[in-house]
Amino acid sequence: MALRSIQHLQHTFDISYEIRNPDAPVDIIILHGWGSNKELMKQSFAPTMDQFRHIYIDLPGFGKSTCPTPLTTADVARIVELLMIHLNAKKEIIVGHSFGGKVALLLDPQVLVLLSSAGIFRAKPLKIKLKIALFKLLKNLGFSKLREMFVADDAKKLSEYMYQTFKNVVDEDYSDEFAKFTNTALICWGEKDSATPLESGKKIASLIPDAKLEVYDGDHYFFMQHAKDIAQKIEQTFLKTLEH
Repeated sequence: MALRSIQHLQHTFDISYEIRNPDAPVDIIILHGWGSNKELMKQSFAPTMDQFRHIYIDLPGFGKSTCPTPLTTADVARIVELLMIHLNAKKEIIVGHSFGGKVALLLDPQVLVLLSSAGIFRAKPLKIKLKIALFKLLKNLGFSKLREMFVADDAKKLSEYMYQTFKNVVDEDYSDEFAKFTNTALICWGEKDSATPLESGKKIASLIPDAKLEVYDGDHYFFMQHAKDIAQKIEQTFLKTLEH
């Protein structure tokens, strides 16, 4: 593991990362989802793809990386991009799980690999809308300390900066951004995913002109059981781009 200090928004972010196969000729950047860290991604993919230089990154506020101010998804992407510049890393292949998928998209790689990516807006159920309305009412009455009873599971126990970041990113609709992506995309999804349903994967695949959707048995973390097969498909997809 290594740390690199990145300057952004007049703040210093200490970003934790790890490189595997440092002498390999092709770069693959692997980004985790919300609430996770690079260790989960490394556990899944480090034994695969020996011909690529793997760069695993803890996104700001997760793992061993710091987050001294609220961020947007675009801010997170810029911080990752600045780290890549420091590491002389090329945007050849970028893999993103869930929230990391939106970050990967904004980095505009040669090959975009989405693992149950966030970015397709889904209207909240009535129960959740009522819960939010009740919290806002209680907050206006001075009961803001009851926040933890009302926030989503992904937002509980977050620092104030990370909670603000969560609110900034949780309901973003990236449909237009997906449609503007002109390079090659490999989209992998868990058939039983309830966090980002398969319908979202199908929509993303329909928006990106050069996209292929692969569906696997499993939930939001399906890739942990299918990393070897996904790695083979990443290799095949990258090789095809070299033929053009």
